[in-house]
Amino acid sequence: MNLRVYWPSACPRCHLKERCSPSDYRRIRRWEHEHVLEVMQRRLDRKPEAMTIRRSTVEHVFGTLKHWIGGNPLPDPDAGTGEHRNELQVLAYNLKRVLNILGVAGMMKAMKLATG
Repeated sequence: MNLRVYWPSACPRCHLKERCSPSDYRRIRRWEHEHVLEVMQRRLDRKPEAMTIRRSTVEHVFGTLKHWIGGNPLPDPDAGTGEHRNELQVLAYNLKRVLNILGVAGMMKAMKLATG
């Protein structure tokens, strides 16, 4: 995780200093992708029902994968392995969903149409 650390020189003169930090200077740490989280939070603030939709669609996938393997479907970031295992689990989930929706004949027909 790449963090950027700032020590703003304007702190002693800032009109918000009393509400911000009791020390002379405030140390600010920001993740390199923090702006992405802020954009997402603004979206959720504008449309809070989006999280309800996410829970019923996206989160279901992770719960199913977790149930299938008996634990966390995401690899341990410290292990350095497991990325391919995770991709195979998602592929298996998607194939099972297609089979449940289209059936074997429908899936074969869709595959033939896709390959030309």
